[in-house]
Amino acid sequence: FNAHADRIVEGARELEAMITAFKALEAHAQRIDDAERAADKITHETITLLHKTFITPFDREQIHGLITSMDDILDLMQDVAESIVLYDLQRVTPEAKQLAEICQMCCERVKTAVSLLTNLKQTDAILKTCEEIDRLESDADRVMRAAMSKLFRDEPDVKQLIKLRSIYELLETITDRCEDVANIIEGIVLENS
Repeated sequence: FNAHADRIVEGARELEAMITAFKALEAHAQRIDDAERAADKITHETITLLHKTFITPFDREQIHGLITSMDDILDLMQDVAESIVLYDLQRVTPEAKQLAEICQMCCERVKTAVSLLTNLKQTDAILKTCEEIDRLESDADRVMRAAMSKLFRDEPDVKQLIKLRSIYELLETITDRCEDVANIIEGIVLENS
């Protein structure tokens, strides 16, 4: 889980840099793709180990749900990066940058929450981190609603509108997947404390 969380943070930092600088897009996309492939390998190894292990540290379904939800986060980052390149997006908005920053913060909290799972006696710290992820996801919802409103009100180019709408939605969905991970972690902590 920690190795996978490292890849998530690596991808999130790369995505945030890609959107903020908006230069060398294909190089950023490639590095995100590399992180996603490394995470896929970890996911596969985890699931294989899960099937071979008789006694697990917590419920098998929770382990499976946690690793696949974590994998979904990087899959979405890869989707954003590929979409930016494939759509030939010419510019990004301050709102897209803000969503990318929120995604990065969420992913860093996911890494923190996962690392705290090694000691389930740290219930308060784990639950506090999960609450922070939930708050960040709500912030992303608000930013996306405002971004969509501004986009439909002010963007004269329909193609640009469609492209940006897709990017906004993907970025916001990353925070949703982070919240899914937080919910699974909360369940693990509450059942095992």
